Parts: sequence; structure tokens; C-alpha cells
Amino acid sequence: MVEAAASAIAVEAYKDGRGIFGYLSKKVDYADDFKVNFEKMTDQAKMLYARRDDVEAEINKNKMKRVTKECGAWINRVKVAEQEVLKLESKYKKEIAHAWRYARLWSRANLSRHMANKREELRVLLEEGKLDNGVVADKSPEHVRVIDTCRIEDKPSLNWAVEEILGNLRERKIKRVGLWGMVGTGKTTVMQNLNNNKEVKKMFDIVIWVSVSKAWSIEKVQDAITQRLKLRLEGGANAVETAQLISNELGGMRYLLLLDEVWDPFDLHEIGIPNNDNDSKVVFASRFRDLCYDMDADELVNMKRLSDADAYKMFEEKVGRNVKNPSIIPVAQLVVRECAGLPLLIDKVARVFRKKDNIHLWRDGLKSLQRWPSIKIQGMDEVLEFLKFCYEDLDGEDKKVCFLYGALFPEDRDIFVDYLMECWKAEGFLDSIDEFQDARDRGHNILHDLINVSLLERSAMKTHVRMNKVLRNMALKISTGVSDHKILARPCEGLKKPPKEEEWISASRISLMDNDLCSLPATSDCTNLSTLLLQRNKNLMMIPESFFFSMQRLRVLDLHATAITSLPLSLPCLTHLRALYLNSCKGLIELPSSLEALVHLEVFDIRRTGIISLPIQVGSLTQMRCLRMSLSNFGAGNPMSKVISSISSLEELMIDVDPNTLWSDQVMRTITEEVSTLTRLTSLTFSFPKVECLEIFVRSSPLWKDLRFTFQFSVGICNSVKHHILDYFEYQLCKCLKYANDEGTHPVISEVLTETEVFELIDHKNILSLSDFGTENLSRLRACSVEGCKDIICIIDGNVAPPCAFEWLERMVINNAPSLHCIWKGPVPVGSLGQMTSLTLYNCPKLEKIFSNGLIEQLSELKHLNVEECHEIEEIIIETENPCLDPRTLPSLKKLVVHDLPKLRSIAPNDLLLWPSLERLDIASCPSLLKLPFTRINAINLRSIDAEQSWWSTLGWQDQAIEERLRCFCSFI
Repeated sequence: MVEAAASAIAVEAYKDGRGIFGYLSKKVDYADDFKVNFEKMTDQAKMLYARRDDVEAEINKNKMKRVTKECGAWINRVKVAEQEVLKLESKYKKEIAHAWRYARLWSRANLSRHMANKREELRVLLEEGKLDNGVVADKSPEHVRVIDTCRIEDKPSLNWAVEEILGNLRERKIKRVGLWGMVGTGKTTVMQNLNNNKEVKKMFDIVIWVSVSKAWSIEKVQDAITQRLKLRLEGGANAVETAQLISNELGGMRYLLLLDEVWDPFDLHEIGIPNNDNDSKVVFASRFRDLCYDMDADELVNMKRLSDADAYKMFEEKVGRNVKNPSIIPVAQLVVRECAGLPLLIDKVARVFRKKDNIHLWRDGLKSLQRWPSIKIQGMDEVLEFLKFCYEDLDGEDKKVCFLYGALFPEDRDIFVDYLMECWKAEGFLDSIDEFQDARDRGHNILHDLINVSLLERSAMKTHVRMNKVLRNMALKISTGVSDHKILARPCEGLKKPPKEEEWISASRISLMDNDLCSLPATSDCTNLSTLLLQRNKNLMMIPESFFFSMQRLRVLDLHATAITSLPLSLPCLTHLRALYLNSCKGLIELPSSLEALVHLEVFDIRRTGIISLPIQVGSLTQMRCLRMSLSNFGAGNPMSKVISSISSLEELMIDVDPNTLWSDQVMRTITEEVSTLTRLTSLTFSFPKVECLEIFVRSSPLWKDLRFTFQFSVGICNSVKHHILDYFEYQLCKCLKYANDEGTHPVISEVLTETEVFELIDHKNILSLSDFGTENLSRLRACSVEGCKDIICIIDGNVAPPCAFEWLERMVINNAPSLHCIWKGPVPVGSLGQMTSLTLYNCPKLEKIFSNGLIEQLSELKHLNVEECHEIEEIIIETENPCLDPRTLPSLKKLVVHDLPKLRSIAPNDLLLWPSLERLDIASCPSLLKLPFTRINAINLRSIDAEQSWWSTLGWQDQAIEERLRCFCSFI
């Protein structure tokens, strides 16, 4: 046993001895190879560095490409190795500096070993330096490819479009935005500024710009996108394969696709644009509004022309120092006016005028510009060709002649749409449609198409349109080449004498409206004349007796607001006349019996004249479709003697009744009964002095409930039949009731309300809320106005409201309601007021609560809130009435106005609301309001604050950065 143990110990001792000997032997070997290992390491390092230099040379040769990730990592590893080699070299030099002696064997052996190991690492690095995946590759597409364009931040009438689109891009639910407007309005400039916008860069992973143009194809659009994305296509890839490649690349990105100059609608999926959930967006710009709808735009932005100030600023920038001359400035302003606010035209004109260096050249240039396009001007014909294309592309001669007809009216002046339709029908432009309402529908369709291609534009008054100066000039030029459409148009020129006889002879249509004419030619050879517009020549007192002898083809004659006192003997010659306007001819007191010769007359307007009776001959005008008249000066007896009831073809009737004229109940009853007998009536505007007269009509004529029947009824004594609330609507509301100076409720009012879209209640007594008329009867209301109703304490009583009460109401105006305590009393059914876009409250001195009982939760579409002279209001949004407010409360609110609210101390209970759509804030005379509900991150679309500077200085701020952010939006008053 002892011997075995001794033997084992001896074996282990032998092994240890042998291990120690081997270890010492290696150390000696490393020490002996000290210099050799150093030389091998440095040689290996030189080869590695040479390879690195070659790689870097290749990188520098391909600066348009990026370094591959593999290559970049390898270069970094080489840099680290280089530093380590330098350290080893330093140690080697120090070691060599000491004399060799066995005492240093240990340190030399260790250093030699490290150098040997490092040489192996360098060898491996050199092998990896072959870089099988390449040194460089195509660069990843940059987030934004900046486009060289003019900056527009200092031009509000251009920059607003960028801000409007940005607001839409911030909305998660909005995926596609369409920017549309006529040629030359700056759509491309807006799109380019959107591309370069810093906020856009932060919002998206990549912004892709594509100019589609008229000669577009799916392949061309795809090619632009693949180049932007730096995608490599396999040879012969078809459109479907390319679309899949684009879709795969964009599928995981948050992209913004900007499509400029889109002429035809196309399916984005065919291009390869995916619908992803990454808040990706598409914005397209086009001349055509309907194209935006065809491409499924969620929101449309209509490009407006430049303001006068911005137009001049742009012109000044492009012309340069020449325009700074004080003597040139007035001429320059007139030059800019000729450009009609179109950036494209301003650019062309500025290029011409920057070469003019004295006042003489500027004045001569202005004269030439004013004669364009009848004379050629360098660069301007290009603009004309752009515009002419829109005209020539119209799909129908009816649309073309309707557009040219617009040149009869002054540039940039409001044209009443209904009047324009009547002229078009009278001229025969509307395919000889017999029914008047059908003709209006057809006219609106044509008007829609003209607006769609930006040949006409909507006015600020929604019932009017305009034609700008440049388009009007183009229309006049085109009309000179159309044989049956030669126009003599000289409106608003201050003419005191009529044009020369030869000008009358060649014209098919003449417009001399809004001048100072005192006389007309005694005779004129106007056998081709179909329209003559002489309205608002206030000094024109007489028409020569023989004036109409040669105008047998005349179809439209407008003499309204002239000073004529009679119609000439030649009136019966107008046998083809379709429309005659004598309204506001206050000196005209009598209609001649020869009026019966106008057998084709369809539209006859004699409102606000001095006419004292309606001649029986009017009843023989069997083609009459539309009659508008006033009873103001008619005699006290029956003023119409059954004339109206004999016009069996009448479709539209308007009878103004002066509220200051006292008619006997029997007379008004008789008139009402006569109107009730008309069997083809489709539209009636009438003032019923008492509810009883309305009841006669409602009980006698079943037509008023017909789907196509439109009405504007005024019941009671009211200063105006006009429904002012209609001016705020983009579309036409056709069934309106104004109820004034009465009390309580009446069954026939409630019955008419079941068909009513607009309801105005004025100076009414003895009702506590609109619900007194029966909330279920108000279900069709789109607009409602309550004014001077002293007994109303709430607008809607939720205790008697059906589900979804007032679900279609869009606009509500409350004015001078001294007893009003709240808008809605009682529970608020879900869906009620769900379409409300505008709420205006004026002079409600007892009103304390606007949004009571959680009403605010229903107002997801509210865009405009205006509260003025409501002296008891302390909070706009009361927390106790609206607990657990959602941060996205009032998500659509764009404009908030609070004026003269002395007790107002809070707009919202805290600053947690997001105010995602708020753009404008207008505050005045609110001294108790000392804090605004805004932070650094909410109200991201706020761009305008109108306020008093003295009040602003009293506000408290949680963070001074908030004040600095908001101050830049302020316009102090």
C-alpha cells in the first residue's frame, strides 16, 4: 500500500517536472525569436495596411456610393489593430534599448509571444480584407431630396396652402390630399415647399417627388419612384413586377408621395403604392377638382390666387432694383394688377420688365400688357397656351359657349349663379331643356365642370362665381374667332357715350353694364344681337323709341337699376326675347300693353320698381317660367286681378311684400289663393303676413311637399325676406322658413318645419325653446338662427328630444336672447348635433353654460365657435358639466372667437386637450382670462392669434417656451 502511494507520487512529480521543462523551453524559444516575431508582425502589418489603403482608394473613387457595412466594420477593426501594433512596436523598442541579459528573458518572451499572436490576427484580418460582398454599394435614398424653389413663408396667400396640407398630414385618418386650382396659381411651388419642409422631414422616413405631367404613363411614374428609391430592376421587368418591387420597399416605411401635375386619374396600387399602417400619405396636385375625387382624396385644398400684397412682393423680388424707383412704383402696381394674382404670369411679366430701366419703358410696357392678348408679348403667349388648353379640352360646345359668356361680366366681380343660369337658358346653351328646374340642374352641371377645370372660380359668397382678368382676356380673344359669338364687352369703364355704331353691328353679345351712359343710339343695325346687358347705368333715363327695331333675335335684355321711366314703342320687335330684367328700375311705373308681343318670354323680373299694377296682358305670356315681382307700390285693391293664376306655365314665383305696407287680410288671402292654383310651380318665394295665409297655401297646394319643390317662406312682419344664413353654405339649401314677430306655436308652422332646411326665428314671444315646435319636426334642419326671442331659456330641450336630435344641423346662430341660460337642457342623446360645424352666440347676457351635460362629446365636426357679449360666461368648457374629457375633444375646431366676456377665466379646465385642428384664436375684451390651455405640444396647427397686447402681457405661463412659441402667431390690436 505504501509502495503504491510512493509510486504514484513519483509519476506525478515526473509529469510536473516535464511540464515545467516544456514551459521554460517555450519561453526560451519566444525569447530567441524575439526579433524574428517582430519583423514578421510588421511585415504582416504592412501588407494589411496596403490592403486597407487600396480599399480606401476605391471608396474615394466612388464618392457617389456608400461603404458597405462589412467594409466599414473591417476598416474599423484594422484601425484598432493598427493601434495595438503601434503599442507593441513601442514596447519592442524599449526592450531593445536595454542590454540583453538573462534577467530580461521573461519579459522578452512575453512580448515575443504577443507579437506572434498579433501577426496571426493581422493575417486573418488580411484574409477578411478580400471583402466578398464588395467595398461600396449604392447609397440608401436620402430622406428628402431638396428641390431648388422660391421660399414662400413671407407670402401668406401661398404659404397658407402649405400649412393647410401640413395640417392634413398630421391627421392620422387623412391618407390622401388633393391640391387643385387653375394653371399658374403656384401649385408646383407649394408642392416643392412642402417637399423641403423641415416638419415633413421629421414626419416621414422618405419623401418622394414625382412630376407626372400630361405625357405620363404608369412606367414613367414607376421609373421615377424606383430611381428615387435606388432600386435595381431586373432586365425586362414589367409594370406588375415593378409595382411589387416598389410595394415591398415602401411596405415598412412611413412615406410621403408628392405627385405634381396630375392630368388623369390612376390607381396608385398599379404603380406599387401600398396602403400601410405607418401613417404614410399621398399628396397630388392637379388643375382638376374632380380628379382629386377620382383619386380618393380625403381632403381637398383649393389653390387661390395671390393677394395684391403677395403678388407685388413676388414681382418686386423677381424684377430687382429697377422697381425701387419711386416714379416706377405706381406703374409697377398697375402692372402687377394685370397679372391677376397668378405666380406663373407674374414670373413671365417680371422677366420682361426687369430689362426696363426707365419710366418711359415701364409706361409703354404697361400699355402693351393691357392690350394683351390682342398683341404678342414675349413669354406671355406660353401662359395663354396653358389656359387655352383647359378651354379646348372641355368636352362639349355647350360648356365652351357658357365659359365665353362669362367674359360679358367684369373681371373678378361676383356673378350671381342663378342669373347666369337664366342667361344660359335664354341663349339656348342648355340643350333646349323645357322644364326650368331641369335647365338649372343642367346649368349647375356645366358650372361644376367649368369650376373643376378652374375656368371659373367660386366667390366668397357661395351663390356667386367669378372670372379672373387673365381668363376673361383669353375668352375675349377666343370669341373674336367664333363667328356667332363676337363680344363687345366694356363693363365698368366709366363710359358716358355708347360705343360706335360699327362696333354694335358686328357683335352677337354686348355688355355695357356698370357705366355712366346717359343715352343710347337712336337706331342700330344689330340683327345678330342675342344678349344686351345695360344694367346699373344709373344715368340712363330713356331708351330711344326705335332702339329695338333691328333686334329681333335678342334673347336676353337686362335694364335693371337704370333710371328709365318707360319702355320704347319698339319693344314688341323683341319677339324672341327670353329674359327681361327691369328690377330696381324705380322710375318705371307702368308696363305697356304691348308686352304681350313677347310671346317667348320665360324670365321676367320687376322687383323693386315703381310699377303700380300688373297689366292683364302679362297673363297671356304662355311661355313664362319665372316671375319675380314686388307688391310695394301696387294699389290697395286686388293688385294682380287674377293675372298670376292665368300664367299656367309658371314654375318659379317670387313676390316681395314690403313689411311697411299694410295690406288688408282679404287682399293677401286672395293673392295666396291665386298662387295656390298654379299647378306647375316648383319654387315659391313669398311673404305671408300672417300664419293664416300660410295655412291657406299649405292646405290648398299639395305641391309644396313635393321632393323637387323649393321654397323661401317668410311669415309675419320682417324687414327682409333674404335668409342671410344661406351665405355660409357651399351648397344650395332650398327650403327655408323665416318666422317673425309672432307668439306661441301653430300647427301649420310645425308642419312646414318638417320639410324645412333653414329656419330663422325672429322676435318671437311665448316659447321657451325650439323644442316647443316639436323636436321631431326639426329633423331636416341644416341651419338655424334665433334672434331677439326674449322668452327662450334654452334652444333644445333634451327631455323631449328623440334619439339623434338635430342630427343634420350644421350651423346655429343665436343673437340677442336675453333669457337664454343654456343651449341644451337635459340629457343629450348620442348622435345629436353630430354634423354641427358652426356655433355662434351673440349678446346672450344670462347664458352660463355652452356645453352642458356632456354636449361637447357630440360635437366632433364643430369647426367654428364664436362667443361674444355673453357676460355671465366664466368657462367655455366647464369641467363639472363635461367630466372625463377625452384629450381629442373638439377634434375639428379650427377657429375660436371670444369677445367681450368680462367673467371668462377659462377656455378649458386643463391643458390636456390636444386641439388638433385649431388654426385661429381671436380674443378681445376678456380681462379675467389669464391662462391659455396650450403647451409645447398641443394645438400643433395654430397659426394665428388676434389679441390685445396689454392683455397678452398679463397672461401666466407654465413654461416661457410656450409663450415664445405662441407669440410668433400673434397679431396685436
